[in-house]
Amino acid sequence: MFRGVFLFLCVVLLPSSGLCSQQEESHYIGSKACSQCHEQQYGNFSKYSKKAHAWDSIAIMKPKLKENELKQCYECHTTGYGKKGGFVSHETTPGLADVGCESCHGPGSAHAESGDPKLTTRRPSMQTCTACHNSQRVEDFHFKPLLFSGAH
Repeated sequence: MFRGVFLFLCVVLLPSSGLCSQQEESHYIGSKACSQCHEQQYGNFSKYSKKAHAWDSIAIMKPKLKENELKQCYECHTTGYGKKGGFVSHETTPGLADVGCESCHGPGSAHAESGDPKLTTRRPSMQTCTACHNSQRVEDFHFKPLLFSGAH
């Protein structure tokens, strides 16, 4: 009940108050939930983006890594790791075991419930990208970061 009232206040009465921060109220729901309304974007992302299959890299490396090394991989190869409601393990949160929509656009439950585009990050900043695509990782893993490589 309280959650519904709070969402109503955030969407209708207080959208710019600062009290209704998407990050505070929204939780991760996984990319498949996003596909319900964003079918074309989800299809393109799933088909063309390496990020959409980031767990494959972890699965290959997992037997060779110590637990603390593996956790470092989770930071960039899963959705929301280390954040409230984000990836915990492949067994408990399989829908977040890749880099998904919410890695760039933020937790999506509030947006999915209301449809309000203001409750998601429509255009991520470069700071969002460089959390993982930074010079150290580019050098360590020999990849070239591609702007807009989400393929949608």
